Amino acid sequence: MSDPIPLSMPDITDDEVRLVVDTLRSGRLSIGPQLEQFERLVAARAGRRHGVGVNSGTSGLHLALLALGIGPGDEVITPAFSFVASANCIEYVGAKPVFVDCDPRTLNMRAEDVEKKITEKTRAIIGVEVFGNPKGMIQLAALSTKYEIPMIEDACEGLGGSWRKDPIGKFGRIAVFGFYPNKQITTGEGGMIVTDDDRIADLCRSMRNQGRASANAERGAGLGSWLTHERLGYNYRLSELQAALGVAQMRRLNDLIHVRQRIADHYTRRLSGNADLIMPTIDDDVDMSWFVYVVRMSDQFSMEERDMIIEGMRRHEVGASNYFPPIPLQPYYARKYGYQPGDFPVAESVSQRTIALPFFPGLTEREIDLVAQTLELMITRTTFARRG
Repeated sequence: MSDPIPLSMPDITDDEVRLVVDTLRSGRLSIGPQLEQFERLVAARAGRRHGVGVNSGTSGLHLALLALGIGPGDEVITPAFSFVASANCIEYVGAKPVFVDCDPRTLNMRAEDVEKKITEKTRAIIGVEVFGNPKGMIQLAALSTKYEIPMIEDACEGLGGSWRKDPIGKFGRIAVFGFYPNKQITTGEGGMIVTDDDRIADLCRSMRNQGRASANAERGAGLGSWLTHERLGYNYRLSELQAALGVAQMRRLNDLIHVRQRIADHYTRRLSGNADLIMPTIDDDVDMSWFVYVVRMSDQFSMEERDMIIEGMRRHEVGASNYFPPIPLQPYYARKYGYQPGDFPVAESVSQRTIALPFFPGLTEREIDLVAQTLELMITRTTFARRG
């Protein structure tokens, strides 16, 4: 076989390298003009007034909950099917995560299911655009308004996408993006809080910077301001080097989204005729910004068989992975709250059959065809072994 095909790979050009090097040479490596520009670019793309750069999407979710005053004794509704950070941030503030099963089609929470979990202790809803799909977010936002419960939009997987031209990042009172290397754009590690709320933006800027009081204090203006801490804070800052990388990536975002869409389309054309696979479902009113390309095995395949297929692909040097184990069944949450298999049947069924395929802008059509061929070969071998 030729070179291995990785599961993901960041798309870095000479423009990113030049801007990072220029920033290194500037002597300003923290809290400077690159961060300000990156914040403006991301906030504008989400249709929001404020952007607050942080060192990860997880940090952004943590600060969002703190800014809303959520703490011990409170409940926060969050998806059972998501990356674990969507629940961990609730634990950080001492609140209780209340999990909701996913829609089998969109993989997001449905508003009617969320409504059933609302109690007098509910203080927030975390709505996640799973794999970048914003379907159902407008209904969650309406539910949030109805009950006067703020929604935090965990938009970490969806930068650049939209529903009926409303951009991802616009649906919650606060939204949070993530920029890990497999995302639409990357800063290596990093995240961004976006909001229209002046008070929340100011609080998040303060808390990301050790609780310093203001933008002036953040930049060291005024005698003693750098060593004055108004509140408990954290070292969640995004460096100038990371922000510079983000600025260069944001300038290319439309092109990156277009390339990812083309790759997703090629996968769909190549695999949609296979009766053993359930393909991603994207409605016509969604402009998708693809984070990953995840197929599901049909219900006749067990989790063990799915794992055999993934292992077989890896033996053939084709990247593949599962996505995501249900959060309530993660060891920490199962131990703490007593969740058992069967509590979230849709999330469990989906998670047992998902396969994430190689997905990144540099993927060629020949490589996509090779991935599809390898996947189908492993499915055939697994089916024969079952009959066997």
